[in-house]
Amino acid sequence: MMRILLFLGTNLGVIIVASITLRLLGVEPYLTAQGINFNSLLIFCFIFGMAGSMVSLFISKWMAKRSTGTVIIETPSNATEKWLLDTVEELSRDAGIKTPEVGIFPAQQSNAFATGWNRNDALVAVSAGLLNRMRPEEVRAVLAHEIGHVANGDMVTLALIQGVVNTFVMFFARVVAHLVDGFLKSRSDGAGLGFMGYFAVVIVAEIVFGIIASAIVAWFSRFREYRADAAGARLAGSGAMINALARLKGETEMPDQMPDTLRAMAITKGQTRSLMERLFASHPPLDDRIRALKEAAYRQ
Repeated sequence: MMRILLFLGTNLGVIIVASITLRLLGVEPYLTAQGINFNSLLIFCFIFGMAGSMVSLFISKWMAKRSTGTVIIETPSNATEKWLLDTVEELSRDAGIKTPEVGIFPAQQSNAFATGWNRNDALVAVSAGLLNRMRPEEVRAVLAHEIGHVANGDMVTLALIQGVVNTFVMFFARVVAHLVDGFLKSRSDGAGLGFMGYFAVVIVAEIVFGIIASAIVAWFSRFREYRADAAGARLAGSGAMINALARLKGETEMPDQMPDTLRAMAITKGQTRSLMERLFASHPPLDDRIRALKEAAYRQ
């Protein structure tokens, strides 16, 4: 439950800050002075909703390095680091993208992630635990999965989806507040919500709509995860990709040290058990991912 609350809090943070800004700058009263102006309101919500998402995308590499303690490999200091750089370069060339920055972060759980604002300015990082416990062909498959995320443009796609979702969360929250205000005015001789009442209704509505929106974004994330698995199988082989996911499944009980903001682009978030966890999970269950790869290999 705490993970879900943190996930929702991250998504809602931008639109709540935007809500306060819109209100303090007097934009909302202007849009509703003569009755709500839906076109203008939608435009303003789009600007604020998309801007926050884009800012997060542009600073994603910087945030990833700081939050995970990732050390970028500039010059290989040992055979493992050289192999890692050479493998990422090879996979990137096969995927038709510029070689991303490569780094290692100090986590004991086997994991990896990709981030960056576009496919030719990305970062791929793996945990020390993954390098220590996986066989080379399995590490290569994990790297191929992350390269698949980059080549598919998943970072940009999810940022755009989040921006659009934020837009409609902000928009419909204000529509609800306007309707409530109008209803109260019609029942109490013109006395509506008032400044604080209107703002409180907006925030509550944003939280409710934000919960629904988070489930939508999580569904898109799960869909993109299957595509990254398919890309990993194509670049590194189906057997290696399946074996890597199976090994990750065996480590699902280990504590996950990945920040919530990066889990959508990590190789795994572990297994999800309850219906609520499945609804808000950024990754499908590992069993489902393995099954999908086996079915794809069987059809070929």
